[in-house]
Amino acid sequence: MALSAAIPMTNAAIGVARTADLISPALAARVAAPMFGSSRPVRRVHDSERGIHETAKRRPLRLPGGDGVSYEWGAGTRTVLLVHGWRGRASQFAPIVRELRAGGYHLVAFDAPAHGDGYGRRTVIRTWIDAIDAMSERHGPFEAIVGHSLGALTAINAVREGVSAPRVAAIAPVSSGRYLFDTFAGHVGLSDRAAEIQRDRYRERVFSDFADPWRYFDAVRAPMSPDIELLLVHDRDDSQIAASESERLHAAHGENSRLLLTSGQGHGRVLAADRTLDAVSSFIDGGLAAFDLDRLGDDQAVRSFA
Repeated sequence: MALSAAIPMTNAAIGVARTADLISPALAARVAAPMFGSSRPVRRVHDSERGIHETAKRRPLRLPGGDGVSYEWGAGTRTVLLVHGWRGRASQFAPIVRELRAGGYHLVAFDAPAHGDGYGRRTVIRTWIDAIDAMSERHGPFEAIVGHSLGALTAINAVREGVSAPRVAAIAPVSSGRYLFDTFAGHVGLSDRAAEIQRDRYRERVFSDFADPWRYFDAVRAPMSPDIELLLVHDRDDSQIAASESERLHAAHGENSRLLLTSGQGHGRVLAADRTLDAVSSFIDGGLAAFDLDRLGDDQAVRSFA
């Protein structure tokens, strides 16, 4: 979730929130809330993605928080789930779909409610967990899960909580739900008190049944089991989610993770970068052992605990 770009925040709206903060932090939190929750404008299908998007087998995906759309490509017996991020859509994975389908994999993905071809205008973070669970019931167990941005965090959470997949590839991931709020508050210029009120209200509205939602959505404080392998790919020039988020996840998962840092790709283009495609394909085919054997980056770019 790229808060500076993924939420339509005009200078006027930010100005109203900052002015309200001078009067009342609670009022500022109320003004800022619609900006945080908006998924508009919906990302369009790019021309380079259209062939993959239009040839997918589509089905409705009924979820507690609204209706999404599921997609399938390929007919292999090994299934890989692809999870997009906030204001993303399944078609963003077109280069990965092409790569893995050619290798005999069955690819499945979804557009979350209020994203892509999903229905509605608003949704919340926990909808991703519901969507992954629904896809697991329909298509699991998975050979691997590939997630981008917020989708990477929720993929890690889902596997930690029992969705079956021995490998997770996290591309440009965020490490925690708290990071989303803090980045948003910093961009808008909310005071610490207004940001705290906004987080608390969101927790009460969306996570009232969670004892500690910020720990649940924190893959550093609550990492995956040591028997799950993790590949992290992040671009140093990502202006939306800092590469340090992947470094934190890498440190938290120790010997069971590898971190590949690229340059010049940013937050979205990294999904189609040759080094990303090579790394993800190798990792899904043979895990960390294959990734290490293929030496897919130089010593400065690939970090391991070996």
